[in-house]
Amino acid sequence: MLRAAGRGTAAAVVALLVSASALAGCGAWGTAAEVRQLEAIRPLQIPPLADGRLDGDGRRVFRLTADEATTDFGQGGPADTLGFNGSYLGPTLHMRRGEEVRVRVRNRLQEMTTVHWHGMHLPARMDGGPHQMIEPGARWAPTWAVEQPAATMWYHSHPHGQTAQQVYRGLAGMLLVSDPQAADAGLPNDYGVDDIPLVVQDKSFSSDGNLIVDPEGTASTGFLGDTVVVNGTVAPYRDVSREALRLRLLNAANARVFNFGLSDDRQFLIVGSDGGLLAEPVAADRVQLSPGERAEIVVRLQPAERIALTSYPPELGHGIGSQHRFGSGTFDVVQLRAAGELAPSPQVAPLLAELPAATAPQDAPVRRFGISGRAINGRPMDMGRIDEVVPVGRSEVWEVMNQDPQPHNLHVHDGSFRVLSIDARPPPPELAGFKDTVYVAPRSTVRILVRFDTYTDERWPYMYHCHLMWHEDLGIMGQFVVVGPGQDVRAAG
Repeated sequence: MLRAAGRGTAAAVVALLVSASALAGCGAWGTAAEVRQLEAIRPLQIPPLADGRLDGDGRRVFRLTADEATTDFGQGGPADTLGFNGSYLGPTLHMRRGEEVRVRVRNRLQEMTTVHWHGMHLPARMDGGPHQMIEPGARWAPTWAVEQPAATMWYHSHPHGQTAQQVYRGLAGMLLVSDPQAADAGLPNDYGVDDIPLVVQDKSFSSDGNLIVDPEGTASTGFLGDTVVVNGTVAPYRDVSREALRLRLLNAANARVFNFGLSDDRQFLIVGSDGGLLAEPVAADRVQLSPGERAEIVVRLQPAERIALTSYPPELGHGIGSQHRFGSGTFDVVQLRAAGELAPSPQVAPLLAELPAATAPQDAPVRRFGISGRAINGRPMDMGRIDEVVPVGRSEVWEVMNQDPQPHNLHVHDGSFRVLSIDARPPPPELAGFKDTVYVAPRSTVRILVRFDTYTDERWPYMYHCHLMWHEDLGIMGQFVVVGPGQDVRAAG
């Protein structure tokens, strides 16, 4: 039964928080696995593009089946994996702004699961969080209208307490929203040719090739593997036939923060973040993504050259042990092999999208969220409790404080927000667009501007949580409902 949260904190919760904070301190971090540097020997797999089909009512219908399988990653034998419509990961779903979609989901696992549409603005009942559990053998068919800008998003399982291991074993996929009415921005857009999805994860394998799912001695940040896997490919390379390449980067790892750059330190253009295109391209030589974050970058190549998309040591901010416990190595993610002759590509437009100003109204209320130990605001996740009640259509400032000496981030369901400041300073240009997940460094404060439009439901909640997946499974998560005038929070039943 859902209930609204009181502002008082019981002594039992305080005791749990103190205990959890001690566990999450620097002594419980453990040591991160260094990533093995492997020679690029396998062609990068490209997830199939699923366009769906139009039904008699004009809805675009997709079908996803979650199933158990085995996948040979080339590490000594087959691994036990999960996948959507295949043995590992899922197809890239292509949705169009202005259309109504329906996704028919079937669960053929021997355990419950969900499918969350990460970054999507949609009704809470369709969100696919832990309240929309799909029993083994059951089906679920959410329907919603796609009304948001073109963006790189993703979908993944989201059962409370099991998200980390299900996503790690393969229940995830990319989701692209396009806008048929948007102006041409000169961006590569031939999927699988010059528009490449990169689902980046880290794994560890046993000597017989199976996945190490929950090794002993896991750091309090969550699982950190020693092998990078991109679209299910270990040690990948990609043949390139055009001058410009659009890489859609998704950090789908459990805990590792990737700091992407190119192996020769050349600049590239950052053109998009979680919620869509930036207002204008940003020239950079690094783009850092914590788990759940995305970025779109455009890389230009010369004929016959080979360079690599590389991860460099992340800049995690101040805090006890925040650097070395996440690893300090530099490693290649995917090698790019340019053909001897490259087809020409247009230049990226100087203006990509019109974005509203990221300015909070003077009377905007402020909500504060302190992350410490295994709780937010001293309250570990409770499926039966509503933590926040948010009026529809009202702009608010959410102040997110990481009170721990270790990294966190924050993902908010139901669309996107804008980053107002990081430790009272304006965000860098690559964070100036729409976001749904933001990194929060140790002992730092991030202020975001949120507004939830269109959908209200006093009975079904959305989530906000740390997207280091072990953290959300442990309870660093809360629930909010969006309500209209006269609506009250009451039991969902």
